[in-house]
Amino acid sequence: MLGAIVRFVVSALVLLFVQYIVPGFRIAGFWNALLAALVIAAIGWVIEAILGRRVSPQSRGLVGFVVSAVVIYLAQFLVPTMRVSIIGALLAALVIGVIDALVPTELRG
Repeated sequence: MLGAIVRFVVSALVLLFVQYIVPGFRIAGFWNALLAALVIAAIGWVIEAILGRRVSPQSRGLVGFVVSAVVIYLAQFLVPTMRVSIIGALLAALVIGVIDALVPTELRG
């Protein structure tokens, strides 16, 4: 349980960092970033449940990258203070993917 909480807090902090370096990606405040992290995880879980693990946002490669961008773009419709352009979603997926590759999963929770 504590690991999941830490994972969502770190995800929220990553989203806050991403908004400062990615044009077209905005989210207002930590609590909204935490809500966005929960929404992104839920949408990713639904996509993985429907289409399978090879098409999930966690998969590597072009398909996983595009699915991640779509999930980030869709999250803005469920998080009131989140605004993402299509280019912003693509760039955010790229930055988040790089951060995910650099920070080992074991350290995140």
